[in-house]
Amino acid sequence: MTVKRPLRWEVPHVPDGQTVGLLGGSFDPPHAGHVHITLQALRRFGLHRVWWLVSPGNPLKARGPAPLARRVAAARRLMQHPNVTVTDIEARIGTRYTAQTIGRLRALYPRAGFVWLMGADNLAEFHKWEQWQWIMENVPVGVLARPGARIAARCSVAASRYDAAMLPGGAAHLLPRMPAPCWCLVNVPMVNLSSTDIRARGDWARA
Repeated sequence: MTVKRPLRWEVPHVPDGQTVGLLGGSFDPPHAGHVHITLQALRRFGLHRVWWLVSPGNPLKARGPAPLARRVAAARRLMQHPNVTVTDIEARIGTRYTAQTIGRLRALYPRAGFVWLMGADNLAEFHKWEQWQWIMENVPVGVLARPGARIAARCSVAASRYDAAMLPGGAAHLLPRMPAPCWCLVNVPMVNLSSTDIRARGDWARA
């Protein structure tokens, strides 16, 4: 007999008017650092919910991650919070790049507000993303500082290009209600973990 998974793992529900932070990544593997920045994002940006978007694969990485089902299962075991949903919705709606995903989610949830979440290290490389300027122009972006990445993030191409659209950290709670382009970098205590380090120790095999 086939056991159907709970509906909330299929297509997440968002009540009208709520704001959702989108934390995308391969989560290969998920770890306590992901949990920490998620809880910080909920609090600092005043979000109603956060979704972990476990991606089918990272277009910027030559080597593929562990199987999607395994990464999703590991993420759900780790991230236990009533306002956080782990989802493989990108694979279900057939999007590969962040801009495509955001555009599709806005069409699927026209009454919800979305905020793209990323670490400061990602902001430093953001200009290499597909349609990165479209992302900045269409959705608020919340950036959480990670160890050693603050300076690189503030000096990045994206930060320079959208310097006038930067929201002060003290007003971070306003970010979900601000029209794009708008981004905010908050300095938070960070857990210095990375998926790369975990794989290097041999604690997570991709096979």
